[in-house]
Amino acid sequence: MSLTSFFLLLYFSLFTFLTTHSKPHLPSPYLSPTTIFPNYQNMLKSFKIFIYNPNTPFTFNSPSQSLFYTTLTLQDSAFVTQDAEQAHLFFVPFPSDLSTRSIARLIRGLRNDLPYWNRTLGADHFYLSCAGIGYESDRNLVELKKNSVQISCFPTPAGKFIPHKDISLPPLASSHAPTNKTKRFLGYARFNWLKESTLVNELSSDPEFLIESEPSDLNSYAERIASSKFCLFEYGGGDVSGIGEALRFGCVPAVVTERPIQDLPFSDVLRWQEIAVFVERRGVGELKRVLARTCGDRHKKMRGLGVTASRHFVWNETPQPLDSFHTLMYQLWLRRHTIRYVRRESA
Repeated sequence: MSLTSFFLLLYFSLFTFLTTHSKPHLPSPYLSPTTIFPNYQNMLKSFKIFIYNPNTPFTFNSPSQSLFYTTLTLQDSAFVTQDAEQAHLFFVPFPSDLSTRSIARLIRGLRNDLPYWNRTLGADHFYLSCAGIGYESDRNLVELKKNSVQISCFPTPAGKFIPHKDISLPPLASSHAPTNKTKRFLGYARFNWLKESTLVNELSSDPEFLIESEPSDLNSYAERIASSKFCLFEYGGGDVSGIGEALRFGCVPAVVTERPIQDLPFSDVLRWQEIAVFVERRGVGELKRVLARTCGDRHKKMRGLGVTASRHFVWNETPQPLDSFHTLMYQLWLRRHTIRYVRRESA
C-alpha cells in the first residue's frame, strides 16, 4: 500500500468513526455521512466498467465531458475492464453531435451483435450527452432514454432529465484555494448569471448587491465572490456555471427558480438544502427577505458546509480523491445493476 493510500484510508476511517459516534445532528453536507466514505472505498476497490469501442475516434464539445471521458478511458484506468462478464456497468460512447437516427442505429447494433444490452434492456448501461436525449418513438432510443443512465451537463434542458436515474456533470470550477474575506456585500452576481432584466436592474441600484460584467481576471473574480455572503444565480435561462466556485470561495449560492430543480450535480450525495438557498422568482423583495432570514449563524454553517462540499466540484487533469471525476464515478457506482448473470456450463 502506498503512503498516499494509507493516509487516505486513515482519513476515511477517522471520518467514519467520528460521524458514527458523534451527535446524531452533527452538520454535514452529505446525505449519508456515515456510509459515503466506506462505500467510496468499496467503489475504488471493485467498480468495473466495460467500454464499447466507438466506430471512429471523436471528441466532446463540453470541457467537463471531455475530462470525464479522457480520464475514464486512460490506458491504466483502474475502473475499466476488458472482461464484460466482470463489469458492473457498460459505457456507450458517442459524440455530442450524433443524430438520433445514428444513435438508434448504434443501439440496434449493440442489441444484435452482443448479449449485454438485451439482458437488462440497457439498464446497466450509461452514456454521455450534454444536452440530453428526448423521448423518441424508436424502440432503441426509448430503451436508452428510459433505462440507461444519462450523464448530461448542468443544467439539462427541460424534459431531458429523469431524476434518480440520470446524473449531471458539474461545471468546471477553479482550483484556487478559498479565501476568508470580510463580507462587504449581501449578494454578488454577474450579468449573465441572471436572465430577468427587471431583477438585474433593481439589484444593480441596490448598494447591498454587486452586479457586474465579466471580470478582467480570475483573482478579481475570486475577490468579488469571497467578499459576498451570497452568490446569485437564476435557474432556467441564467448561467449557473459558477455555482461550484461560489461554494469554494465561501459564497453561499442563492438560486432563483420558478420550479423545483431536479438535475443538481451530485444530488444523491450532497444535501443541497444545507449548502445553497433556493428562492422562488417573486422579485427583489422576496429575494432580500429570504437572504435576510439566512444570515447569521445559519449562513456561517452553510458557508462552512459549502466549502467542504466544494472539493467535489474540482476537475483535475490527474484525478484526485473525492474530486468531480471520482464523485461522478461514485454516483455511477450507486446505480450499478445488482443482477449477476450466471453463465451456463456446457453439458
